[in-house]
Amino acid sequence: MNKKLSWMLAAASLALAGSVNASTIVIESASATPSGLLSDAAAYRSAVDGALQGATYAKTSVDSYNNITHASLFGGNSNFALKSTISFGVSEANAGVWQFRAGVDFGFGGALFLNGVALDSKSHDMWWDGQYSNPSQYFNATVNLAAGNHTLTIYGFEGCCDGGQQAQFLAPAGTFTSFSTKDNLVSAVPEPETYAMFLTGMAMLGFVTRRRNRPAKISA
Repeated sequence: MNKKLSWMLAAASLALAGSVNASTIVIESASATPSGLLSDAAAYRSAVDGALQGATYAKTSVDSYNNITHASLFGGNSNFALKSTISFGVSEANAGVWQFRAGVDFGFGGALFLNGVALDSKSHDMWWDGQYSNPSQYFNATVNLAAGNHTLTIYGFEGCCDGGQQAQFLAPAGTFTSFSTKDNLVSAVPEPETYAMFLTGMAMLGFVTRRRNRPAKISA
């Protein structure tokens, strides 16, 4: 195998490893306010997802969910819907009881989901002030997690003034840590499509290698 193919194989291996290491954080936004009182977590999810279909929709990724603001990510500090999707993995060694908390600034309230299941919701004005002394101002949940891939999702509406936000986890025998691309959460079960892409790439590399190593035919 020549140097170019060796480099391509190494890159493919790194891509596979990188796709399942640490957390990925995607944040979506759109200009919106709820049309009325939202009574439960499902109502918040539906309302925010609906608002994100609008013309002002925007999306970005962040390296750390620590003291982020809407203004710093998208500009503007009032009347918006926000959805944060945090994808992370749990290893066999870290399976067990986990705790999550998310300090938010949602003037119209919001909700917290894990793997599509509601964990917490609040319909009053939430304003996290950088501390976790007042449970009414942040989302909080404790769950038993098995090894594998998981998704934490935060939904909410802000009316005015866009304070800082943070999302953290507490793994067994650990301390509260903000989700980030360096949080050392490693998935024990890569997604099937990740394996499929990797194997397809390996097959293509093998085909190219065989063609290059095939002896040339000599005409009589």
